[in-house]
Amino acid sequence: MSSPATLKRSLGFRDLALFYIVSGLSIRWIATAAAAGPSVLLIWLAALIGFFLPLAATVMELSSRYPQEGGMYIWAEQAFGEFAGFITAWTYWMSNLPYFSAVLYFAAASTLFAFGKNAQSLAASTGYFMLFSAGWLAIITLLNIMGVDAGKWLNNVSSLGSILPLIVVIGLGAMAYARFGSAVHLSAAAMTPHWSMKNAIFWSGVFFAFAGLESGSAMGDEIRNPRRTIPWAILAGGSVMAIGYVAGTAALLVAVPASAMSGPEGLLNGVRTLSAHLGLASLLAPMALLVSLNGVGSAAAFLSSTSRLPFVAGIHNYLPPVFGRIHPRFRTPWVAIGVYGAAGIGMALLGQAGTNVRGAYDVLVGMAGLTTFLPYFFVFSALIRVQNRPMEAGALRIPGGRPAAIALAAMGLASTVATVVLSTIPAGDDPHPVLAVVKILGLTAVLVGAGVAVFVAARVVRRGQKQANPVRRSVPQ
Repeated sequence: MSSPATLKRSLGFRDLALFYIVSGLSIRWIATAAAAGPSVLLIWLAALIGFFLPLAATVMELSSRYPQEGGMYIWAEQAFGEFAGFITAWTYWMSNLPYFSAVLYFAAASTLFAFGKNAQSLAASTGYFMLFSAGWLAIITLLNIMGVDAGKWLNNVSSLGSILPLIVVIGLGAMAYARFGSAVHLSAAAMTPHWSMKNAIFWSGVFFAFAGLESGSAMGDEIRNPRRTIPWAILAGGSVMAIGYVAGTAALLVAVPASAMSGPEGLLNGVRTLSAHLGLASLLAPMALLVSLNGVGSAAAFLSSTSRLPFVAGIHNYLPPVFGRIHPRFRTPWVAIGVYGAAGIGMALLGQAGTNVRGAYDVLVGMAGLTTFLPYFFVFSALIRVQNRPMEAGALRIPGGRPAAIALAAMGLASTVATVVLSTIPAGDDPHPVLAVVKILGLTAVLVGAGVAVFVAARVVRRGQKQANPVRRSVPQ
């Protein structure tokens, strides 16, 4: 790869650790989980062991083996060839298009809580949610085009929207428990998960919440000493994420009735109930703005990292070469970032078609969950495939070597299969469940099929170029 040599290495350990926190610790999942009742703690544990730990170990080793720009694109390509690399990248960057809208709908709903009851009239306004999402995506795109330094500081500041609300929720939960006892009855029966169609999207959401550790590796040529920085940043940021999800959910469980938390505004409904109960109602407005910042930060982090995948595809000539261009002043892949940001804006505007705000939110979450997890089949399989290959000097291997790596990757694959299946099931209260399923499966099939078509078309063009310009070979006399 020739172009990435001119990229600027601006991301250090602090930047990357905060990146993993803002991209991985999405506050919205805490309320979603707590609303399901005490059994969610066992689901969190299953997701932590079955998916999060295998993913962290996989990313640590593969990032150390192949620290180049592109992350999972390069991992899958090295393990299985060009098609695997491209389709892994394609499904991953396409999965974030609906994810941007889903997380920014959450941010939009949270913002309304900071401006009183009059602002709540916008809670059912599709125009408000579309404009909020499109406006923030435009700002995020421009900042990332202007440079890694501008983009990383938006991520760093937005991490406060993950950390501070979490600390407040845990503190309020402890106060409520000390004063009033637990809001739920904790028993063996209550702690046991029970299968139902209503819980399916929630279970996939818990596993989906732990996704994201692979994203930072896409900026490998913009990270200082990536072989060392990425594993340590994953350890630091991943620890905060894992502890935060479990502790935050437990705090809401014991402090707020499950009926007070649901939908895009679920967390702040719970915080409003809890803070009023404790005589701290003034906390609601700043908490709403911080939680909204968390949603904006999540979108910013994934746009900045995932936009590097079409950049690498442009260098490899599977997308038009213009995608591989680097801005001479800002030293960023500005075309890839700009096109990707524009596509995210388009998805934000289209996501409301034929449904209400809550229905659009659930469709976007379900579609993002399904398409996000498809690349993990290649990621976990790549770790297994490369185990017999030698490690370069300075690369780090999973403790336990080949047997541990294969076992962890197999656990990750099993969790991926389960999550993909569960993510196709709509929420029980969706007013148009058939439409929701059709949207999730239909749009996913279109996105994957489009990726295959783009790859095949690129191969045909490359073959035609070779035939039109054959390499001259010397013929022995």
